[in-house]
Amino acid sequence: MIPLWLRFIFPPPSSLFVTAMCVICVASASSGYSEIRGKHLQYSKFVNSQKIARKEIKLASRTGMLIWYIPAFLAGVASFALFPDEGFRFFLVRSAIAIHFFKRIFEVLFVHKYSGGMLLDSVILVSLGYFISITTMIYAQHLTGGVPDPPLDLKYIGVVLFFVGIGGNFYHHFILSKLREKGGDKGYKIPKGGLFDMIICPHYLFEILGFLGISFISQTVYAFSFTIGSTFYLMGRSYATRKWYLSKFENFPKEVRALIPYVF
Repeated sequence: MIPLWLRFIFPPPSSLFVTAMCVICVASASSGYSEIRGKHLQYSKFVNSQKIARKEIKLASRTGMLIWYIPAFLAGVASFALFPDEGFRFFLVRSAIAIHFFKRIFEVLFVHKYSGGMLLDSVILVSLGYFISITTMIYAQHLTGGVPDPPLDLKYIGVVLFFVGIGGNFYHHFILSKLREKGGDKGYKIPKGGLFDMIICPHYLFEILGFLGISFISQTVYAFSFTIGSTFYLMGRSYATRKWYLSKFENFPKEVRALIPYVF
C-alpha cells in the first residue's frame, strides 16, 4: 500500500543538496516567530521601527525590490533553455515561477508607492533567498524526470490556486497603491476595500495561495517545504503588521485580523 503522502508527492530525490534545502526551508519557518518577537527584516514600515547603525547602507525601496526579484525571474526564464522538453508539468512549474516574478517586477515599476527604504543586508538576504529557492525548485523538478507521477494529480488544481493567488495579491496591492495617489504623500493609512475590511494582510494571504498553487503543480517535497517556510514567515509578518497598525492608529478596528478572517 502506498503511503498517504506519496499519493500526492513525488518520492524524495537522492540529492543531498535538495534534501538539505528542504530542511532549511522548513527551519526558516522560525523567521515568522522572529517577526512576532519584533526582530523584523528591514523593509517597508519596519525600517524605522528599530535603531539603524550609522554604517548600515540604506537603498531606495524600488531599487531594493528590483534586486529582490530580478535574479529569481531570470532563473525562471533561463530554465526554459537549460531544461528543454521535460514535460507539461515542468513547463507549468517554470511558467508559474516566471509569471510570479514578472508580476512582482511589474508592480515594483508601475504599481507600488514607496515611503521609506531598505537596508542593504536585508535586500541581499532576501534576493539570495529567492534566487536559491527558485533554482532549487527548478532543479528538484528536473530530478523527477522519468519518475511516474503521483497517483493524485494536483497540477490543474494548482493552476487554479496559482491564478487566484496572483490575481488577489495584485488586486490588494493596487488598493494599497491608491492610498497614496498624491505624489508627495508618504504616510500610512488604514487600508479599506477588498479583504482589508476583514484582515490587514490579504496580499499575504493570496501570496500564500499562489505559492500553494505552485506546490500543487510541482508536487515535489521541496516545493511544499518552500511553501511551509514562506507561510509561517508571512504569518509572523502579518501578526507584526497588525500590531504596528494597532500602535499607530487609535481607530484601527479591533475585529480586523492579521491574515485569516475571524481566525488569525
